[in-house]
Amino acid sequence: MAVNRASVVDQQFVDAVSALPAHEVRTDLDSPVRAGAVLTARQALELFESMASSRHLDLASRQLKARGESFYTIGGSGHEGNACVAGALRPTDPAFLHYRSGAFFVQRARQVPGTTPLLDVLLGCAASSDEPIAGGRHKVFGSVPLNIPPQTSTIASHLPKAVGAAMTVDRMKRLELPSDIPDDSVVVCTFGDASSNHSTSAGAINAACWASFQNIPVPLVFVCEDNGRGISVTTPAGWIAANYRDRPGLHYVHGDGLDLPDAWRAATEAVEHARTTRRPVFLHLSLVRMLGHAGSDVEQLYRTAADIRETEAKDPVLAAARLLVEEGWRTPDQILALYEELRSRIGSLAEEVTRRPKITTAEQVVEPLAPWDDDAVRAHLGRADEDARRAFWGARLPEDDRPRHLAMQLNRALGDALACYPEMLIFGEDVARKGGVYHVTADLSKKAGVGRVFNTLLDEQAILGLAIGAGQLGCLPVPEIQYLAYLHNAEDQIRGEAASMQFFSQGQFKNPMVVRIASYAYQKGFGGHFHNDNSIAVLRDIPGLVIASPSRGDDAVGMLRTCLAAARTQGSVVAFLEPIALYMTKDLHEDGDGLWTTEYDPDHTVEVGTGRTWGDGTDLCIVSWANGAWMGQRVAKRLEQQGISSRVLDLRWLSPLPIDDLVREAQACGRVLIVDECRETGSLSEALVTHLVEAGFDGPIARVTGIDTFIPLGAAANLVLVQEPDIEAAAIELVNR
Repeated sequence: MAVNRASVVDQQFVDAVSALPAHEVRTDLDSPVRAGAVLTARQALELFESMASSRHLDLASRQLKARGESFYTIGGSGHEGNACVAGALRPTDPAFLHYRSGAFFVQRARQVPGTTPLLDVLLGCAASSDEPIAGGRHKVFGSVPLNIPPQTSTIASHLPKAVGAAMTVDRMKRLELPSDIPDDSVVVCTFGDASSNHSTSAGAINAACWASFQNIPVPLVFVCEDNGRGISVTTPAGWIAANYRDRPGLHYVHGDGLDLPDAWRAATEAVEHARTTRRPVFLHLSLVRMLGHAGSDVEQLYRTAADIRETEAKDPVLAAARLLVEEGWRTPDQILALYEELRSRIGSLAEEVTRRPKITTAEQVVEPLAPWDDDAVRAHLGRADEDARRAFWGARLPEDDRPRHLAMQLNRALGDALACYPEMLIFGEDVARKGGVYHVTADLSKKAGVGRVFNTLLDEQAILGLAIGAGQLGCLPVPEIQYLAYLHNAEDQIRGEAASMQFFSQGQFKNPMVVRIASYAYQKGFGGHFHNDNSIAVLRDIPGLVIASPSRGDDAVGMLRTCLAAARTQGSVVAFLEPIALYMTKDLHEDGDGLWTTEYDPDHTVEVGTGRTWGDGTDLCIVSWANGAWMGQRVAKRLEQQGISSRVLDLRWLSPLPIDDLVREAQACGRVLIVDECRETGSLSEALVTHLVEAGFDGPIARVTGIDTFIPLGAAANLVLVQEPDIEAAAIELVNR
């Protein structure tokens, strides 16, 4: 039978402390805890109680797990020294924590009266709906009063948004934007040594260094809790120090996380450096991992018994207790009395949480996912007053100009939004002076200032992380992803972080953002696969994500205004897919007809989940969006010349889909041709067919889709993308069935 290492560690603590000789108890608690230490005895006693509390939370969660009443046993045993980091910070400093941060969480809660960290952690372990941050949806360290946004377990995915938050603190001050945190706040994020090797972590740290190297303020403390392993894989000795000690733009501090005074020295030094210099710090805490990766991890499969015992002998809770006894601040009996009192208190709480309610319906699960209130969105459709608009645009307002194409109308809508929302930020690769690859943001940096429209480094994870961090601090971020294909290496920042935040915080934290993405293909062979990507499936299955995809300028203006209002009022996360091939398109049927240009209306709005119908034919309904909507209208005119009357439904919104509009237009015609410029498999057209069938539509349905392939260079692209002759032939065949 396997040895219960939790019981061994627990008993080891009791036996070792009992064996310590007692000394006369000192009362000068504001003296150094030992000679030469910065840490006082009073501070050390408080830290020890937080550390011991975290240890008992670990023990209790495993005991509950053995009874089938706990569903999470990743603990912080061996990492309790991170309480020093919490002690060195203010509770107003935003903290992005990983899953071994129990002692940090307890210690920070000591600074905020009225919080109940011990109960909250156990409620999370038991998946109780009473748990105050995630409501039983996941065991996370998160709290609004503690300024700790909840984190799940995606490796290092919280580092980019921590960088984003840190870069936003001073930016908000410079822009004179209201903030819920002090101007001199620092941000902290914690992670393990194994996580530091993840590309997300490497990119986030690089982004902070890149900014700091240019004297851009990034008051951030990266806390690498180095226990020497990632589950069963050991970290090479000396690797963390060698990798981060001499990075340009990054101040390195090492601390022994197993020695309370040294951990405190390092933590206070790191925090003070970040707070005063406004530059990033890498705090490297050497720790150990006790009790395995989680309760289900059998360490004996990959570690020797001697190795495990050696690690357990370094127990930081025991080391802290030994320090307090040997320096005369407490007797062994006093230490054990506190330890047992915590055991009793936490044990009682553990029993209580088993009686607390659980989530019992699917409706409860999804309730906080992505709330939507049309009335609230309409009420917050912003427009700056005329004086502000003229100050931004000059004497001539956009609506006084001639009809213009999609790219220009997007530019005007973004400009009006900047004039209306002082907290709005536009950023990405090349968006400032160049105005983006397709000049959609041209001159906006000049008009709004480089503090609000600015370039980033070439890293989509960093761009989206900046958006998340800025949004959480109160800004309205509008990041640009240069091409749809470039999103895929960073999609977890939307999937695992931005779109999940309201779900895992019951709406208490939000990541408002409108992510503009130059999308789709049809660039006449230019660029090949990476500049002509037609895969949107990865976005469509992200719960709660709003996906907007206008095909022409007037809709783009109205939809963008709706998306920005939704982000501001409800924390909506929006992917705004802009068809590259239609950016500059002016004509519809003939050269020079100008039918794809539109006048600018600063008050135009498009309600989410509503389509737009062109024509009133009754023989056929062509359903599409973006490039397909443009091609569909061209084909519809040619069909009319052949005696086939059709209409075109431009979906405009890909999530939520305009199902009512789809069913209505389908029933009006009796036949539906879906034109899907994306790939056949995993496509939106599959979902559209399903919705029609489920709604009882019994007329013929056909699809025209792209081929399941990457898009090649040059004219060969036309062989795999939907072409107008394909649409026309499919329409004629469908009508003649």
